[in-house]
Amino acid sequence: MIKNIFLYIPLTLLVLTISCTDSKKNKPTFFGGKIINPKTKYVVLYAKDKVIDTILLDNKNKFLAEFTSLKEGLYYFEHGNENQYIYLEPKDSLMLRLNTWDFDESLVYAGKGAERNNILIDIFLEDENDRRSYYLLNKFKPTIFKNKIDSILQIRLNTYNDYVKDHTKETDNYFKLLKIALTYPIFSRIERYPLNHSKINKHNSFIETKSNFYNHRNYIDFNNDSLMYYPPYTRYIRDYLYNVTYALGYKPMKNEYTANFTVDLLKSINDKISSENSKNAFLKSTVLEHFYKKSSCNFNTKTFDTFFKYSTNVKDKSLVKNILNDGEAIHKGDEIKDFLFYDFTEQPINIQDFVLNKNSLLVFWNEDYYSKVFLSTRIPFLKNKFPDLNIAIIEIDGNSLNRIPNIDIKNQYYINTKNLKNNFLTSGMPRTILVNKNGIVENGYASIASQNIYYQLKQLTKNN
Repeated sequence: MIKNIFLYIPLTLLVLTISCTDSKKNKPTFFGGKIINPKTKYVVLYAKDKVIDTILLDNKNKFLAEFTSLKEGLYYFEHGNENQYIYLEPKDSLMLRLNTWDFDESLVYAGKGAERNNILIDIFLEDENDRRSYYLLNKFKPTIFKNKIDSILQIRLNTYNDYVKDHTKETDNYFKLLKIALTYPIFSRIERYPLNHSKINKHNSFIETKSNFYNHRNYIDFNNDSLMYYPPYTRYIRDYLYNVTYALGYKPMKNEYTANFTVDLLKSINDKISSENSKNAFLKSTVLEHFYKKSSCNFNTKTFDTFFKYSTNVKDKSLVKNILNDGEAIHKGDEIKDFLFYDFTEQPINIQDFVLNKNSLLVFWNEDYYSKVFLSTRIPFLKNKFPDLNIAIIEIDGNSLNRIPNIDIKNQYYINTKNLKNNFLTSGMPRTILVNKNGIVENGYASIASQNIYYQLKQLTKNN
């Protein structure tokens, strides 16, 4: 991918300034750059899920941070609702430039460490741009698909070998990451092939493949905690786990997974992943994803019992227990009552008055799990589909200042959970409640992110 060389000039000057003013033997590591059309006034740097630094933008939308003891490895930076991964080494002076209107496509690096990061972003963009082309390969039979994928894989390996040959000063750890960035997205497509083939050809069963179809599995490290937050790695492990679980005899599934499938998937995670941290992360994400995908307050005890059996993370277990308790506090058939929430003039509203004679959609949210960007597109879409629906978007422990763009202010509210007598939001996780015009709960734990929400809202509003 050719990038505009003129974008590098201001960053290169900054790097040269840094280099000329620091003559110490133990040089620090610098990370900075410029954000065009910034969404916030800062950039946050992470290592795994830990915040390393929050770096403020100056009046020219530039930022710069200095680190004296930064270790080599994979990091990621976040600005607004988007993020991207970078690989840093001690004494780097990595400078970036990006435009938030075209976040990933506009991202370029300059300075020491730039070349290794520019190839990573190029790989990312290539995978994103070729997604449809890759998907269409799934219509072919296994032998044809595998031949085409193997030829792509060989091109990727050639890219890797050329880079290694031309960059002898890079570390072995970086080379390992580069190889993962290049090859794991291809391995993921091989793992997804049986399911995608059945979907694209409208089959109700999986096609058979030869024993060598998954030869790549011999080269996979399934227990690399340092890569647990790196999408190419985690996406491959996830695709592999789903594939081996489907291979136990399940048919392709669409809108939600059966309880038995979820139980077997949790068992696959326990059997295949020996690293405790990675195992716990996959167990948690699986049980929550499947629960929200179902969009129902009908809890399958076998699923959650299996999660509690295998997870060793006390915090994760407490979160899931709170979700179960929240579900018991308000569920289908209950009358919705006995709590207040507030509009953005800070006036209290009784829930019984709000839902009186109206079919209502109550969306409880916080920014840890639902972004404003998601809500600002999802809610107007649902409102357009169901124009007569009475909608309240209620921030959990929010305030009157945290407004969501593109949503009518009259539909935005907040709630103080500390004042709830019968607290149904103890987990802090998103929760959507569907209430009919008689004030009776039709679904106590729906999810606006689920495909099932369309049918559920259609049922709610059909007797309007």
